[in-house]
Amino acid sequence: MALTIGVDVGGTKIASGVVDDDGRILERCLRQTPADNPEKVAVTIADVVSELAGRHEIEAVGVGAAGFVDEARSHVRFAPNLAWREEPLQEKVSELVGLPVVVENDANAMAWGEYRFGAGRGETHVVCVTVGTGIGGGAVFGGELYRGRWGMGAEWGHMQVIPDGRPCGCGHRGCWEKYASGSSLLIDARASAEADPSSAVHLLELAGSVDVLRGEHVTEAARNGDRAALDAFDSLAQWLAQGLADLAAILDPGRYIIGGGVSAAADLFMDKVRVAYAERLTGRGHRPLAEIRVAELGPSAGLVGAADLARQR
Repeated sequence: MALTIGVDVGGTKIASGVVDDDGRILERCLRQTPADNPEKVAVTIADVVSELAGRHEIEAVGVGAAGFVDEARSHVRFAPNLAWREEPLQEKVSELVGLPVVVENDANAMAWGEYRFGAGRGETHVVCVTVGTGIGGGAVFGGELYRGRWGMGAEWGHMQVIPDGRPCGCGHRGCWEKYASGSSLLIDARASAEADPSSAVHLLELAGSVDVLRGEHVTEAARNGDRAALDAFDSLAQWLAQGLADLAAILDPGRYIIGGGVSAAADLFMDKVRVAYAERLTGRGHRPLAEIRVAELGPSAGLVGAADLARQR
């Protein structure tokens, strides 16, 4: 049985695990991310790999990185939440651990994991959308991970949906992720609560103040019938559906997979997404409807996908 290690590097945590060829995680390891120091990040990745490799026979390592990864799957060109700028991560980690290393964008790794072992199984054309603080993405077409010419494709979250709209961390305005993500959910709920506190009684009881409103407050309030919270989820659903319909016009996938932290509240918005998607689809009524499913692997998808990409190298 071939074993590989998957490493999912986020802004706060480095999660790693030993993964078999059926996508099962045999052992896990977790470290804090030294986000402000690229050298320490590489050393921390090497430490967790070495610890796991000391107890298992490992053939390769896959690293999922939250940033732009080059076409050779070796350098992280830019990462918004880590101090990576043209970082030769593959070379550094490989030299430290003595194993082949593949580096991939974390959302691409998540998409591959879901395609191979999760909600994408059985479908040849899969588009993944990760809905968290922002929106990430990945796609598999005909059994191949789509990366683009320079390895930076599938950044759906930065499609401009409203010219001169809300400012985005990418430096532009009006990006899709500013209207269909966890951060937009907070923006909309906060605006409703400030405009009409009577619509957000439960929401304000949970948070105490709109200034400290968090995603879990909006979710709990929505499940208790709070109108401001429900309206925020409805807005997210409409914007998410519009983006999926636009992607269908370009990519024509057979299945969408919705992952990320916000997908944990899928019961509050996914049915609305499916209805609105069907209404907004170009050529509706004259083309098949893609399935829209919730990701199955949860927070482990990126780790499992990175490990399998290392195996497929």
